[in-house]
Amino acid sequence: MNVEIKEQERVDDLQLKGLKIIQNTDGFCFGTDAVLLANFARVKNGARVADLGTGTGIIPLIIYGKNNVEKIYGVEIQEEVFEMASRTVKMNEIEDKIEIVNADLKEIKEVLPQNTFDVVTSNPPYMHSEGVKNPNDKKMISRHEVKCNLDDVIKAASILLKERGKFFMIHRPTRLIDIVTIGRKYRLEPKIMRFIHPRSDKAPNLLLVEFTKGGKPDLKIMDPLYVYDNEGNYTQEILDIYSEDYKTPSR
Repeated sequence: MNVEIKEQERVDDLQLKGLKIIQNTDGFCFGTDAVLLANFARVKNGARVADLGTGTGIIPLIIYGKNNVEKIYGVEIQEEVFEMASRTVKMNEIEDKIEIVNADLKEIKEVLPQNTFDVVTSNPPYMHSEGVKNPNDKKMISRHEVKCNLDDVIKAASILLKERGKFFMIHRPTRLIDIVTIGRKYRLEPKIMRFIHPRSDKAPNLLLVEFTKGGKPDLKIMDPLYVYDNEGNYTQEILDIYSEDYKTPSR
């Protein structure tokens, strides 16, 4: 379907079931962290999924492309980014499977039905809002806790999830204590973690977490994931994750 492509926008082929995505070269494009999260999430057949702070809509697109879902809702507060992600969904003619919602996740109770989702995902802003000079800048909102903070994200996930539902999030290892503490505050128990390292000789700079709503304390730490080898090339596991045939392994 033909949709408007605005100035400074481009259309990228995801190399996944013919799916394409609109991105703004002057705004915010998706990164490796979103791809890693989408492939970390375990999504059963017929699942109802919500992605909080969906941005370009990349996480719903990958989850849709690799799973048999009932419906995915992407929640995005920035109207301009919401509109762009909505055009992506329309361009791919998958409105029956993905819906982008322009809303503040702090008001999630008024936006989506509570306790009805099997899976919630989020690639939230990593950095504190202290020192932010322009709180309306698209990149600033995506990267800093301007419009929402970690507590807001985890609380919204808990509100949406069914009992025993799964919440998948990517964040910084420096926020690990906050992640566990806030998760338990809202009855989300961390069950699986995986640390992501730029290289085998570098400390982790990202952390994948799987929570279970109402789960019992029992944490599993997966083997570390290395993004680059010593020559600066993607590792084989990263190449596999980016491939169309990659499926989230059982764990």
